[in-house]
Amino acid sequence: MAGSTLTVVVAVNPMASFGHRAEVGPLAIRRLRDAGHNVIDIDQANIELLRRETIRAVEAGADALVVVGGDGMANLGANIVAQTDIPLGIVPSGTGNDLADGLGIPIDDTEAAIARLLDALGRPPRVIDAATVRHGELTTWFAGVLSAGFDAIVNERANLMTRPRGRSRYVFALLRELATLKPIPYEIVADGVPSSTGALLISVANNRALGGGMRIVPHADLEDGMLDLFVVTPMSRLAFLRVFPKVFSGAHTELPVVSFQRVRSVTLTAPGVIAYADGERIGPLPVEITVVPGALKVLA
Repeated sequence: MAGSTLTVVVAVNPMASFGHRAEVGPLAIRRLRDAGHNVIDIDQANIELLRRETIRAVEAGADALVVVGGDGMANLGANIVAQTDIPLGIVPSGTGNDLADGLGIPIDDTEAAIARLLDALGRPPRVIDAATVRHGELTTWFAGVLSAGFDAIVNERANLMTRPRGRSRYVFALLRELATLKPIPYEIVADGVPSSTGALLISVANNRALGGGMRIVPHADLEDGMLDLFVVTPMSRLAFLRVFPKVFSGAHTELPVVSFQRVRSVTLTAPGVIAYADGERIGPLPVEITVVPGALKVLA
């Protein structure tokens, strides 16, 4: 409520953007306190400690959870507050800030992002969809995009790289993986209907982008109760290099090698493929993804 004092848990990833934006967390905390809110700040060097302490703080009593970082921190927050009444706020400071961007949060202007957060704390939260991904006995949440093809292979490569820093890591990782580009045989069950296909890339999208601005599904809607199954069929390396730049502007959607299918659930199976969700490693296929409409309240 406007004018009321809220208890806000703020979880900060100090290594977001390789530590180059370490000032964002303290600034967000200071602005929240200046606005009269009770802030419980969580700052741990280890992501698992950060997760554990954030869960503990939220369970002790919180009106909101704010994460400071990139898509990995947004994913951490979503897994803590999905299907609860606690809204999630994001102050973007990561290498990839695709969920924040999809929510309309300024990703290159920290002061504007914090101002948007403070304004949202005085209003009813926005309600968006999220999705569960079941991998073996483990079920986790994601709010952005699950990738399970060449894009996931690139993500795996990029996460192992220390240079270059920033979004260009994804481009360099892609170029290095192009040398072994080949179709992957997939078994897909989309809303109960099985099919087999060879593809270079498959993603299941709730949000429009991944990888720091690759708008793979530019028409994705966070509130439509559906997911978008995005498939890129086989092509040559040269053709792939021509197509790839179009992804950043969303100009690839009419190409014959690209298809989209709206789904509520999808199971993906393929040999040797690692799934990523919101840029976080899930594990080898198979995975089962299911949309949960209205599962996440957000401060945006």
